Amino acid sequence: MGGGDSAGRLVRPFTLTGGRTRPSRADFTLIATVTAVDPQPDAAARCQPEHTRILRLCAEPVAVAELAARLDLPVSVVAILLCDLLEAGRITVRPPRLVSRTAPDLDLLKKVRDGLGRL
Repeated sequence: MGGGDSAGRLVRPFTLTGGRTRPSRADFTLIATVTAVDPQPDAAARCQPEHTRILRLCAEPVAVAELAARLDLPVSVVAILLCDLLEAGRITVRPPRLVSRTAPDLDLLKKVRDGLGRL
């Protein structure tokens, strides 16, 4: 046996987080946008390889869910790693924009429904 799981990982996710099971902050919803700080802070501690991968992927803004998919890691693990990077000043996080709370245009919705019904 190679020692990895079915996805081929050699390291279990809980070892990546130092045994932590919950993020220290609630900033990282699935659709929150994460971006690496450029330039990176000089005083920041050395990163784990997973942190470095995250920073590379966050060179452009990326959603937490997409980041987890690209890393092939559970979102909970990615959120914990993102907390480390946020606390080190290496990333910024933006919450999703709130959708307007006005009522939807019912006439428009009926037209869409009727148009789809013709297909």
